Amino acid sequence: MRKKTVIVTVTVAAILIVAATAVGSLLYLGVLHLNSPDEGKYPVRGVDLSSYQGAVDWDLLARQGISFAYIKATEGSSLVDPRFGANWTAAAGTGLRIGAYHFFSFESPGETQAELFRSTVKEVPGMLPPAVDVEFYGDYGSEKDIDVSAVKAELRVFVDSLAGEYCMKPVIYCDARSYDALVREGFDDCDIWFRSVYSKTPDGIGWTFWQYSNRHRLDGYSGRERYIDMNIFNGDAGAFAAYPGKEE
Repeated sequence: MRKKTVIVTVTVAAILIVAATAVGSLLYLGVLHLNSPDEGKYPVRGVDLSSYQGAVDWDLLARQGISFAYIKATEGSSLVDPRFGANWTAAAGTGLRIGAYHFFSFESPGETQAELFRSTVKEVPGMLPPAVDVEFYGDYGSEKDIDVSAVKAELRVFVDSLAGEYCMKPVIYCDARSYDALVREGFDDCDIWFRSVYSKTPDGIGWTFWQYSNRHRLDGYSGRERYIDMNIFNGDAGAFAAYPGKEE
């Protein structure tokens, strides 16, 4: 009996390992997704992308159940995404609402970063608020690697500069770590675009956009990155059409 029990235990363990490996592979390949927000509750969906997605057929992309797209424009004080101009012009010719985003650097002043964004992104009808991607990166992997107060001060300069230029407060993109360290206190005037691809709807955070997946595959792009980020808006189509409203 003991031998049979051992055999059964080993067999079950092997089956579980194979099943877990298969599920992991399907998640990695974008066949399965951890998050599938209720389309009835969250009907407004969109993507965000950069030059990593390569050349984009915007007419094709726009026909795949999305309502908006955030496009990478700039990074730091000197980098312009090499495909931003082409993406911005082509996307503006579709029925999508579009917005531009900036990757915030902890190494340069907020004003010079804002100057780069302002000189790169020209307003189009129905434009979504500018977005600023605030997350740890490279040598700045946690709050221990930065002067938190100094970074928050420069982020405030960036936010206020863009709000003055576009008459809309920027949306702040963040994950749980950067939200807790840099955004939670001091930026209540900005809407939040929360990244949470491994858990369900963010709790305890007043989010406006939720990036719920980074492993989707759509038709219409041909870059080295075969996946595309998926997002939802926290509201119905009517609320989205009125969003955000211009500041006086």
